[in-house]
Amino acid sequence: MAVARPTTLVLRALGLGDLLVAVPALRALRSARPGDRLVLAAPVPLAPLTSLTGAVDAVLPATGLDSPLPAQLPPPPSLAVNLHGAGPQSTRALLALKPDRVWAYAHPQLPEVDGPRWRDREHERLRWCRLLAAYGVGADPDDLDLAVPDVPPPVAGAVVVHPGAAYGSRRWPAGRFAAVAAALRRAGHRVVVTGSAAERELATGVAVRAGLPPAAVLAGRTGVLELAALIAAARLVLCGDTGVAHLATAYRTPSVLLFGPTPPAEWGPPDREGHVVLWKGGGPGETFADSPDPALLELGVPEVLAAASRALELTDDDRQGRLSATVASQ
Repeated sequence: MAVARPTTLVLRALGLGDLLVAVPALRALRSARPGDRLVLAAPVPLAPLTSLTGAVDAVLPATGLDSPLPAQLPPPPSLAVNLHGAGPQSTRALLALKPDRVWAYAHPQLPEVDGPRWRDREHERLRWCRLLAAYGVGADPDDLDLAVPDVPPPVAGAVVVHPGAAYGSRRWPAGRFAAVAAALRRAGHRVVVTGSAAERELATGVAVRAGLPPAAVLAGRTGVLELAALIAAARLVLCGDTGVAHLATAYRTPSVLLFGPTPPAEWGPPDREGHVVLWKGGGPGETFADSPDPALLELGVPEVLAAASRALELTDDDRQGRLSATVASQ
């Protein structure tokens, strides 16, 4: 009779960007525990993307911490790893599954968890690599590349404008996105506008003001794999501090990233050619505010358009070479 593989359960029940910055830690866990079944507790819509990491065997449906984690893991995990937050709620959610061991940051309400100390304002990808290092597992925080999905991109070679964001504080004004998109269109670039289904009205408004045809509005028309394929094949990505920015990092696609209220020192891309980060804040702002952060409003259309021009200087040959290297590394 076959012996069941031990399970390593990783909690990261957050969004697209949160998943992508955790890829180095996920890959390190896979390397450190090659015989385990690695299960990621994450939102169902992200499940297709996890296969591109080369690290995850299965997804346990979980979104946030409002409900207990589904009890679909008999027997209990051999190891549960908290890549979700500082605790205690996230660590308690794992403890409730009665794993043999838990790796998590220490919290005064959980003296039974002997982990390292949490540091505020630490870069997110470094934070989870440091957690694993405390348990003897080395991780490369720049190991962020994803495999290219086996689906055709909706458009190849486009400039992707993504005006939406989870919170109003991260949304550069739609009129400014439209002005940049219009200038890039006039310069001869094919411009498309992306977003979720809920952001389709926003995306349509940007496209209309930029003089783009209805077919340029891809918001609400792409699944997560189609979105990944679009970004992998794009010439440029222009967006705020969003999950799409992390997809651009994962595919080494040239990008112009508009930061505010969160500093790029906490969520920005690694120092790679082709990523232009714009940030005029003096420190963290109000993350959950409804209105654009003052640091975002300091960024004007001419500055962003100039940054886009610089990012587009990465030639098509260089772009193809980088994409080929990404594919070969998977």
